[in-house]
Amino acid sequence: MKKRLAALLITFCTVVAAAGCALLPVGSSSDGDADFSAGRGEAIRILSGSENQELEEIIADCADEAGVRVEIDYQGSVNIMQQLQNGAPDYDAVWPASSMWTSLGDTQHLVKHSQSVSLTPVVFGIRMSLAGELGFIGSDVSVRDILNAITSDRMTFCMTSATQSNSGASAYIGFLYALLGKQEGLTAGDLQDEALRTEVRELLNGVDRSSGSSDWLKDMFLAGDYDAMVNYECLIIDANEQLISEGKEPLYIVYPYDGLSIADSPLGYVDHDDDKKEEAFLAFQEALMTPESQSAIEATGRRITANGVSEENKEIFNSDWGVDTERILSPIQMPESDVLMDALNLYQTDFKKPSLNIYCLDFSGSMYGEGEEQLEDAMSQILIQENAQKNLLQASEGEVNIAILFNDGIISTFQAEDDSDKSLAKLYDEITAQEPGGGTNIYLAASEAYRICMDYDLEDYTPAVILMTDGQSSDYSMEFERGLPEYGFIVPIFSITFGDADPEQLEGLAALTDARVFDGTENLTEAFRSVKGYN
Repeated sequence: MKKRLAALLITFCTVVAAAGCALLPVGSSSDGDADFSAGRGEAIRILSGSENQELEEIIADCADEAGVRVEIDYQGSVNIMQQLQNGAPDYDAVWPASSMWTSLGDTQHLVKHSQSVSLTPVVFGIRMSLAGELGFIGSDVSVRDILNAITSDRMTFCMTSATQSNSGASAYIGFLYALLGKQEGLTAGDLQDEALRTEVRELLNGVDRSSGSSDWLKDMFLAGDYDAMVNYECLIIDANEQLISEGKEPLYIVYPYDGLSIADSPLGYVDHDDDKKEEAFLAFQEALMTPESQSAIEATGRRITANGVSEENKEIFNSDWGVDTERILSPIQMPESDVLMDALNLYQTDFKKPSLNIYCLDFSGSMYGEGEEQLEDAMSQILIQENAQKNLLQASEGEVNIAILFNDGIISTFQAEDDSDKSLAKLYDEITAQEPGGGTNIYLAASEAYRICMDYDLEDYTPAVILMTDGQSSDYSMEFERGLPEYGFIVPIFSITFGDADPEQLEGLAALTDARVFDGTENLTEAFRSVKGYN
């Protein structure tokens, strides 16, 4: 952890010196922004997983070829599922990472013309030297082998949240099957197996950092100092290309033979009885499926068939990195929807490493009125467990929730007594009883959060500081930075912008602490829900 702290401080100082503010990849814009559009003609709006950001150039070419305008809104898998359950009224198409999210969400049977655009397995990318030490290079590796590496304190890993992102969900379901010794037919009864529950907790205890986005997980990994990550094969390949270009050690790809899952990237039309939209969608989809487009997609590290890769793109799939295009991919079979939802709820409440959440909430005078109301609504979606369950964000067993209410000083600090519904509701009541007033000092709140973290063994938690502000602080950033070595650890400070908050100040905290900034100016509640998926 001290090594990571030193690396981050060096990176922060270098960026500040070069650019005047810290703007790293890990501080990129939040999920949920409609941040890509291309082409002309009839517009189709696509709800997509973040992993498709890597394909934007190809998408633009296909939009031009089809004579349509493509607009893409990137969101997490659970959001895509929920949008479909609500009829996805704002979208003409969906493009999740896996068909399971379409199956879970399309309860109104609106999706048609669904077609897999590419395939990519969910794999472990492990630092090459560590993979060698573990004996994984050139070997068949099981999930239990990985579990043994974790329980012997030889490896930790980063993974997206199983309840927010497909790569995390797919890996998690693979873990369950492997530890049960099954490849299909997961049942509700299996989930109650005590040996399974113990082992999956031990495995997930090895998660060093979590994320709500597969693409951001890759960026975070590249900016930090971590042992391994679970992600799509194509994103590990992309990460390795960046690592090699920087003269750094690449990752070795491990395919757990008993728990392998594959993302099939289905693009489907959402039928709202608009013939022009359907025609435009089909033209775009056809352009994506041409041999030329498929070859370009394969060149990004995605597979376009389960039977190996083309000679033209074979060098992209570097066997020195452990990429195995000759392996017959035998993926697990996803369970029935009710069992899958049971499994995801158990991940969130019982199996994952407990979260340590420290909410730094701005109660300065400018929050009076509408800002205060929006903040209260946002916190109700997290702390009131009936609401949290709807988004698979309920508290986990052993979770710690603390709220620091601040203005230009520390107003109050409240803590839930435990992870029970009653204690969390009481914490919510204590927060909403506060009246706004005074100025703003985000750095004082961040320092107080770090001081509180010193009271905990952070190895036992997935910790995060969640800072929400609508104002600008006097610049004490260097003072906060200078104090970091005294703590000897890095806890990510995820910030949410609102009102007149200074993005540069928040990006600076994000860069310094290996985190990111979320835009709450349009929807504060959605921003809080998004950031909670990152720990």
